[in-house]
Amino acid sequence: MSIESTEPTQNLATPTHNPYASRSKAYYALGVLTVVYSFNFIDRQLLAILQEAIKDELSLSDSQLGLLTGFAFAAFYVTAGIPIARWADRGNRRNIVALSLFIWSFMTAISGFVQNYIQLLLARIGVGIGEAGGSPPSHAIISDIFPPERRASAIGFYSTGVNIGILFGFLAGGWLNEFFGWRVAFLVVGAPGILLAILVRFTVAEPVRGLSENKTASDESVPFGDVLRTLWSRRSFRHLAMGAGLNAFCGYSAANWTASFMIRTHEMGTGELGTWLSLILGGGGAIGVFGGGLLADYLAPRDKRWYAWLPVITGLLSLPFMAGIYLASNPYLALSLAIVPGVVSNVYLGNTIATTHGLVGLRMRAMASAILFLIINIIGLGMGPWTIGVASDMLEPSLGRESLRYAMLYILPAVMFWSVCHFFLASRTLREDLEAAPQ
Repeated sequence: MSIESTEPTQNLATPTHNPYASRSKAYYALGVLTVVYSFNFIDRQLLAILQEAIKDELSLSDSQLGLLTGFAFAAFYVTAGIPIARWADRGNRRNIVALSLFIWSFMTAISGFVQNYIQLLLARIGVGIGEAGGSPPSHAIISDIFPPERRASAIGFYSTGVNIGILFGFLAGGWLNEFFGWRVAFLVVGAPGILLAILVRFTVAEPVRGLSENKTASDESVPFGDVLRTLWSRRSFRHLAMGAGLNAFCGYSAANWTASFMIRTHEMGTGELGTWLSLILGGGGAIGVFGGGLLADYLAPRDKRWYAWLPVITGLLSLPFMAGIYLASNPYLALSLAIVPGVVSNVYLGNTIATTHGLVGLRMRAMASAILFLIINIIGLGMGPWTIGVASDMLEPSLGRESLRYAMLYILPAVMFWSVCHFFLASRTLREDLEAAPQ
């Protein structure tokens, strides 16, 4: 007589069904997705180093430039991000990433053919819609490949794509503009992404949902309203999202306006300046975001609040250096002072994404990332560059070419301190909220 177990069984995939049973395959997928994210920011950041040349040729104001790099892009980026994330929580996330990469790369390439502001605005909107399908599905893939104790460092590594993209965007854009002009720069940078999309489609596998945590994902997708209510019911998430958005306000403002500030105030050429900024904002930022994820994963087993405490410490550390950049009279002193904020102000990103995924269920993760990025990008990408541009235009009658310097000096350190306050408040309820996370 045989006795059948009455315990419920979980329909988990066995290792033979796991495309990431091999650690090398997991790291390959992480590496490819990081390259994709790098292209996301190469295409996005390219405009920052080219915008002075574009401004002169198309006769644009700082407010128009701020709209191009900020709110107009962000509005479509976050609007498209929600339905794409819902699709990703139900469908094949790998295919969504590949399609999105193709779209934003194509729209970047055709930006080199625009003849006026409206055409360039429409091209950048196309880039924003394409890029909306990059990160939420990628975050969900990574969370299904790597277990919770390695997730912040994995997402931190993925997030270095921001800074790698900034590095190559500034470096390639600066020198291409100096020798060939801004139109050629758009074409040269956009085309390789189309080939990368093919590589993603045919070499990256779709992971089994929940396998890294030994959980079974429900076959039913979770409505957007349920994900939003789950997140918003967690006080720690509300403060994490605000802290991340305000930190991104400073980061996007610096990334989009530092080149113009250095050109106007210190009269640097785009080639030399692009090299400096690629190393500071690109290389330094990559060290910060990946190092922050590693350090958080090391400290979090002792206390989960380290996911929020690290952005508090690094934000406070960056404040005096941020002010010094815009007070320095020498260009190389200003750039040297930018190194510290360039590194430490990026620590928040991997920690915030990984913590957000820890607060929700398995089929909520892509949508949770989309909601988090909606907040980050409305506050950071949408309001940051545009606010600095408007403030610069308001100060221009009295300060002339120095208006951009003082717009950044008056606004950015204050916003960074505001961000620090939210991360500290998030730490107060973080442990309880993580323990209450749904399956």
